[in-house]
Amino acid sequence: MFGKLIFFVIIGLLVYWFIKSRQPEDTETDSPPEAIEDMVRCTHCGVHLPKSESIASEDMFFCCDEHRHQHIEPSE
Repeated sequence: MFGKLIFFVIIGLLVYWFIKSRQPEDTETDSPPEAIEDMVRCTHCGVHLPKSESIASEDMFFCCDEHRHQHIEPSE
């Protein structure tokens, strides 16, 4: 009786080990980390946005073309 119990426990452990060894490991090295991008402030309204999404003009950054026009050519 005790021998059968040990036998089934060993078989169960072998099956568990086999299943665990067949599953792929979840590793963090598969995907590169996200790049950190500089943030800039719109000269006209002050909103912060990624530098790649801003509109640069005369060493100033704007969130949209309308704000660039309003800042460069202010209405009287």
